[in-house]
Amino acid sequence: MESIFFLVVAAVTVLASILVVTCKNPINSALSLVMTFFCLATFYVMLDAPFMAVTQVIVYAGAIMVLIIFVIMLLNVKAETGKRGTHAIMAGSAVGLFTLFITCWFLIKGSMSGMTGDMTKEQIISYGHVELIGKALFTDFLLPFEITSLLLLAAIVGSVILAKKNI
Repeated sequence: MESIFFLVVAAVTVLASILVVTCKNPINSALSLVMTFFCLATFYVMLDAPFMAVTQVIVYAGAIMVLIIFVIMLLNVKAETGKRGTHAIMAGSAVGLFTLFITCWFLIKGSMSGMTGDMTKEQIISYGHVELIGKALFTDFLLPFEITSLLLLAAIVGSVILAKKNI
């Protein structure tokens, strides 16, 4: 039953991600991206990573998509009316097929590293995912976390300045 559910969610994910690229209306493309994000959150739940699933829904499907739709509306982007050139389609197809080939080659020829962490599965279950992530984030990765927050603040200030008509 679990495999059937996985295959159904995987098929919906692939279909939604194809719609992200092929939709001519940017709002429909953004809504397809939201569906892809929800399917990815479902995969996280299936992998016993509830914190990552909730983060996926709140951050990406919620905040990032609101930002993308806001930018689409702010810039007044219309649906694509012109035809795409055959050269662009052929180049994109060639790059996509090359990437697929390289990925399959690495999957077939490569091997798993077999690396394990300090924590066992029982310790992770007893502590909880969120506690371990928070402890690592605010001890081992505090500097990158603060640098990221400063970069996000600079991006917000820059977007406000660009959105204003007269400074």
